[in-house]
Amino acid sequence: MRRYGKHTDEDDIRTRPNRKGNRPRTNIRPKHEDAAEGMVLTVDRGRLTCLVEGRPVMAMKARELGRKAAVVGDRVALVGDLSGTKDTLARIVRIEERASVLRRTADDDDPYERVVVANAHQLAIVTALADPEPRPRLIDRCLVAAFDGGLEPLLVMTKSDLAPPDKLLELYGDLDIPFVVTSREELENGDAADRVRAHLDGRITAFVGHSGVGKTTLVNALVPKERRRTTGHVNAVTGRGRHTTTSALALPLDEDEGWVIDTPGVRSFGLAHVDPSRVIHAFPDLEPGTEGCPRACSHDEPDCALDAWVEEGHADPARLYSLRRLLATRDRREGD
Repeated sequence: MRRYGKHTDEDDIRTRPNRKGNRPRTNIRPKHEDAAEGMVLTVDRGRLTCLVEGRPVMAMKARELGRKAAVVGDRVALVGDLSGTKDTLARIVRIEERASVLRRTADDDDPYERVVVANAHQLAIVTALADPEPRPRLIDRCLVAAFDGGLEPLLVMTKSDLAPPDKLLELYGDLDIPFVVTSREELENGDAADRVRAHLDGRITAFVGHSGVGKTTLVNALVPKERRRTTGHVNAVTGRGRHTTTSALALPLDEDEGWVIDTPGVRSFGLAHVDPSRVIHAFPDLEPGTEGCPRACSHDEPDCALDAWVEEGHADPARLYSLRRLLATRDRREGD
């Protein structure tokens, strides 16, 4: 049935009123050229604490960012109330390009990757030498994630008063990873914090480790003004501690010397997101030898050119072994 005549006028057309009273949607997004720069310090249930011009500002993500999430360490642009006073809320309208990312998946079968920290220069992998026992497979996985994400690794071994570090140092010596060995007594008197701090100067360092290794205790020694609750119990059956750090938090070292990011304890570190071909970039002495490799070489097959490269004396055989051990980590479950 025809609702209007042959010669209709626009006044004859009925339009539905906008019940919500809001403006029609548009694809044109504001540029926010006057937005202030900030750094995400922590994320808690959709609320983000950001450092803006030296003061903490509570903010939320703008709807226009879609599903893109900001994480600790992100450089962001904010608008709105930037005073940082109680009950005020700013809005994050832009997340700047990341220089590095620490990512992990729940397990090796999970296709969904989670960005843990952004823009960190360094990944401090904290492991106890005893109580709980070291887990080299988890350390290997953290190393692969660091190399893949553009972070330099640092190995921090705690509780040397309970066990010597020799065995673990022998395992990772060929990787040329800087390390620090600490004991409980040294943590209490400040010697351990001083030695670790020497590796953190002017850098953003993310700390990872499974529960009970003393990671948060070490962070508290480095940043005594911002003490976090630590775990005081390691399960005698599982050899694992209870999670006490539930969210990542960026803490400033004294006198603008750098940042420490404490992350929740991990019990697994999935690597489903890692492209094995990128791990070779962490071995500059071996990388030139890959030019003769067949296409899509896994660097652990009969036709791999790295075997001949090493046999010709261009690199230490132990370095090739270390590379292949880390590449195998991608296909081997932690704890195997």
